[in-house]
Amino acid sequence: MKIDFANLQHQYQLYKQEIDEAIQKVLNHGKYIMGPEVAKLEENLCKFTGASHAITCSSGTDALLLAMMALGIKPGDEIITTPFTFIATAETIALLGAKPVFVDIDEETYNIDASKIKAAITPNTKAIMPVSLYGQPANLDQINQYTNNKYTNQPIYHIVDGAQSFGATYKEKAEVHYCDIYTTSFFPAKPLGCFGDGGAVLTNNEELATKIKQLRVHGQNKRYHHKYIGLGGRMDTLQCAIVDVKLKYYENDLKLRQEVAEKYSVSLGDECENRDIITPILLPHTTSAWAQYSIRVKNRDELQQQLKTKNQKLETNIPTAVHYPMPLHLQECFKYLGYKDGNFPIAEKISQEIMSLPMNPYVNDEEITYIVKKVIECID
Repeated sequence: MKIDFANLQHQYQLYKQEIDEAIQKVLNHGKYIMGPEVAKLEENLCKFTGASHAITCSSGTDALLLAMMALGIKPGDEIITTPFTFIATAETIALLGAKPVFVDIDEETYNIDASKIKAAITPNTKAIMPVSLYGQPANLDQINQYTNNKYTNQPIYHIVDGAQSFGATYKEKAEVHYCDIYTTSFFPAKPLGCFGDGGAVLTNNEELATKIKQLRVHGQNKRYHHKYIGLGGRMDTLQCAIVDVKLKYYENDLKLRQEVAEKYSVSLGDECENRDIITPILLPHTTSAWAQYSIRVKNRDELQQQLKTKNQKLETNIPTAVHYPMPLHLQECFKYLGYKDGNFPIAEKISQEIMSLPMNPYVNDEEITYIVKKVIECID
């Protein structure tokens, strides 16, 4: 048995004929930048989510930059976000000269603890940027309680970093319907991934959509006329063609991911009560894209080592991953913010216990049984 963490090759083989045909079509017409497949994917992203506008871009990181640039984020502004996420979330804030303001996370969902946001708001707060970690939306309704000028002299915008959550829902709707701007990533290992880098910005605000479209092509409102300082943030035609093929099957892929997650939880559930294993909690009003299936264990590093070592007890390596081993407030690059160990105890605790098991739509029952059995054996 060979267990693949993301199983990207298997997915390619499933859709190989259509993907190859889509790639060949682009090669034939030669419009590698802003070709017709770009607009086609954007239209289909809108259909899938119900969003009014979808703007593809060069990466999930650039999607965040474009979102904040469209909202006019500038040096001195403060953006409230989570310390428990990939660095791009806070890195893009800093790149624009704004200040990341961290708020600790909820111990059950690992998303930003919305009940702690109010205390972090200052007159300089310009936006709140939750992350839909591992694929599950944050408490969007509670966050929206703070996105008005009740607490500052200006509106507080709501940007969702949905790099891991495309296809997830909050109260039966896509997250874009609960925020000013939703961003996502099509990095290959994401639930909906391309064969390189790519991302998208979604919004229901026409004015913001128009500005984002201009910002992604160096701020142009017409050729060689630049209304804004922008960036080269386009998603190339080949990648759009690939994602558009995958999007046709994505609803089913999401269903399969949810089935894999449920099987993990059921299989581990009987063992958790008497062992130090904590499985993911999905809130009743959300669905997750299940970018990761992450458990918490006390002896994570030892467990990881045992699972990847072949011995008499373990015939097959079980790949695992840690997302994320060090919270952002403790990273050297954010030392200037003045945070210290102990400032966000829940994020710090989770970072030492979290571990992701193989997660993709094609993890089969035999593999799940084997993985769970070996996890239990190694813990014992």
